[in-house]
Amino acid sequence: MTTTPIETIEIADVEQAVTLTPIAAQKLGQMLQEKDMPNHGLRVFVAGGGCSGLQYGMAFEGEARDLDTIVEQHGLKVYVDPVSLEYLSGATIDYVDGLMGAGFRIENPNAVAACGCGSSFRTKSSGEAPEGGSCGCGN
Repeated sequence: MTTTPIETIEIADVEQAVTLTPIAAQKLGQMLQEKDMPNHGLRVFVAGGGCSGLQYGMAFEGEARDLDTIVEQHGLKVYVDPVSLEYLSGATIDYVDGLMGAGFRIENPNAVAACGCGSSFRTKSSGEAPEGGSCGCGN
């Protein structure tokens, strides 16, 4: 049985993994403080589903998992697993507050198609969107 060596990500690469805007960091910090979770970070991940084939997910997490990439920006930690990092490399997490609602938005340079609500996307390598799929955003 052969094992594949774990690839080391250079610091410059980690900084390019995911970017957290100052506004998103401020909102996350407020949320963590309100929930009394001062030592937690944000886990960002990609899962199958949604009308475009893949969807974003976020959750608060107390510590990194094995093989996670950890990005520290604006005093906050962002955890990304290796599979999700393939889809999220170079993405920016922002927080928008407008007439149509408020929430976190991911600007992903790897996405070639996205759902109208922005929570579902497709990359060049993920193939075509499933027939009749729906993410429930109403678009």
